[in-house]
Amino acid sequence: MPSPAPVGIDELQEALARHAYIADRPLAVAIFLALQLRKPLLLEGEAGVGKTQVAKVLASLLNTRLIRLQCYEGLDITTAVYEWNYPRQMLALRAAEVAGESKEQALRDIFGPEYLLKRPLLQAIENSGDRPPVLLVDELDRADDEFEAFLLEVLSDFQITIPEIGTLHAEEPPTVILTSNRTREIHDALKRRCLYHWIDYPSAEKEAQIVRTRLPGIDEQLTRQIVVFVQDLRTRDLYKLPGVAETLDWAEALIALGVRSLQQEVVDETLGVILKYQDDVQQVRALVPSILEQLRS
Repeated sequence: MPSPAPVGIDELQEALARHAYIADRPLAVAIFLALQLRKPLLLEGEAGVGKTQVAKVLASLLNTRLIRLQCYEGLDITTAVYEWNYPRQMLALRAAEVAGESKEQALRDIFGPEYLLKRPLLQAIENSGDRPPVLLVDELDRADDEFEAFLLEVLSDFQITIPEIGTLHAEEPPTVILTSNRTREIHDALKRRCLYHWIDYPSAEKEAQIVRTRLPGIDEQLTRQIVVFVQDLRTRDLYKLPGVAETLDWAEALIALGVRSLQQEVVDETLGVILKYQDDVQQVRALVPSILEQLRS
């Protein structure tokens, strides 16, 4: 059975924490209002700060389906909304021809729901579950302006028009989470239809809490050292700063290696877990001794 939505902000924070997501109160307020007002929530922030995870955790918390639309340059309606199953339609036409049916009737038959390939947006509108799904439109800033304009129409009325079938309405609108890494600005018209929240890099205290929550049983000294090290890197002039996702990946890698305390050799060997550009790796490798010295002091 679907889980009821939390009735208060404190309850929502506790429910998110039980699902291993640590949300501060402003984010919890934004999520709560999105659920209560049934409005899309646009989350912006650097990559790896937990925007996508919000949708995943919400789907789990509400015990409903997560439908994900991953955006990219060139994304179009056939990938995002629907397309016709052309091979099956051609087979049906040939079968109708053999059976002696009229061409006009055969053409009408093949443009029915059974020949429709439903993509994420149509799946979210035509939900058949007990509870509306969570629709995640991930990295919207990577999509073209044309797709953003189309999405504006979908989010305004939660309906999609298919010329051969008609207009399909959502009986209950899905819970919509949109994310953006802000590689470009999202247009004001779309933002006006959404609630908005910026997710920043967490404080050291919050990041340590995230690590403990996601990796229960991790050594406390190692947790503190990992968090202080990553927080220090975020003050540096790097091409790509590590996000919380990289912090968790690094913690998992160090646990797998049996590490209980950061040493220069193991840091040098595992920098590729938290840094993804060679220039950043070279720059940080030279800084490792001084950062570790600060940790010890």
